[in-house]
Amino acid sequence: MGANFQVFSSLRYDPGLRHVPGSSFIHAGWNYTNASPLYMLDYHRDRMLRAATHWGWDTAIAALSGETGLKNLESFILQNICQDNPESALRVKVTISKDGEMSVVTGPVPATALSNLHPQNFPSPGLSSDGSEEGLHLPLKRPEYEVLIADLKTTPSEYTHFKTTKREMYDQARQRAHINLLDKKEVLIINEEDGSVMEGSTTTPYVWRNEGWVTPTVNREYRPKSDSGGQDGTSRRWALERGIATESIIPVSSLVDGEECWLSNGVRGFFFGRIKLA
Repeated sequence: MGANFQVFSSLRYDPGLRHVPGSSFIHAGWNYTNASPLYMLDYHRDRMLRAATHWGWDTAIAALSGETGLKNLESFILQNICQDNPESALRVKVTISKDGEMSVVTGPVPATALSNLHPQNFPSPGLSSDGSEEGLHLPLKRPEYEVLIADLKTTPSEYTHFKTTKREMYDQARQRAHINLLDKKEVLIINEEDGSVMEGSTTTPYVWRNEGWVTPTVNREYRPKSDSGGQDGTSRRWALERGIATESIIPVSSLVDGEECWLSNGVRGFFFGRIKLA
């Protein structure tokens, strides 16, 4: 009997990424070594594979595993993208079922500078950024997102650790905060067990603590009550592996109205926000 949910990941299709190989973005990882329009595809494959492994979905595991699985995933996505303008960026939702069946859904997404897709660091609070300070690829601080706090807390579970189609907790938080898909707003999900920040409804958040940027702690493997309860997102993993941020428990009580933060996901890259408590 098939599972009543699917595993998925949302990523960016952007023809501009084909120019990353041979550029100064030598820290870009997979996109530097592969002239592909798919953003961080290896990390998206990895997160889907970890979820399939957790639930013991053998057919899905076989479909995603190894270099063959990565190449097949890339081919499947590119073959199933339908668009009128091949040079426009797209949001791509790729889903896999227990039986290894994949599907792709696309939608429009705003243009984004390469420095916001592959930053080398975040500017310290209060500093401006034009994306190129001191020879670094720093993300632009515009547009600015309004970052709200969920009015109801969330119970951590397998479905907050892994990205699946069971997303009622995120959808409801966005609805209560009156956030639509293209709004420049985000809402932070709060752990009901300890009052810490789990993640954003569609993003990983980063806040400035002890002279550095931190993001909620998440274990690679699912271990209840041992971390923030949120997801090990693709852009989050990318930032941690490059030392842009470190992990820390972030009590919601520590957030300050108006403080700067950064957000990231596999579709929009890294973008600037500001906490709004009132």
